[in-house]
Amino acid sequence: MKQKTGNAFVNAFAGLSHFFRHERNGRIQAVLGIITIVLAAFLHLSSTEWILVLICTGSVLSLEMLNSGLEKLCDLVQPGFDPIIKTIKDVAAGAVLWTSIISAVVALIIFLPKIINYL
Repeated sequence: MKQKTGNAFVNAFAGLSHFFRHERNGRIQAVLGIITIVLAAFLHLSSTEWILVLICTGSVLSLEMLNSGLEKLCDLVQPGFDPIIKTIKDVAAGAVLWTSIISAVVALIIFLPKIINYL
């Protein structure tokens, strides 16, 4: 059955709410994202720099959400230990880690010269 657009938005916001209320890593990533955005505003980033910061922040948070959902699905499908499920979870966590590392490098490239000039 086709879902109404209004219901799709309600469900998506319910997913966001659940994620930020129940996932510790999601809250940590959100706090780091907020700190990054506040710092970006303070340092008066260019439009291009803003776009890069927002893409990185959004990518990390989105991957963290997908990782969380995938972990829950894996736990439902296989509650006990399974080496294949472990690999699936590890690879998903690795995707979050990799994107976080790249985002941190982008942040250093953008913020470090501005912070040095500010001091």
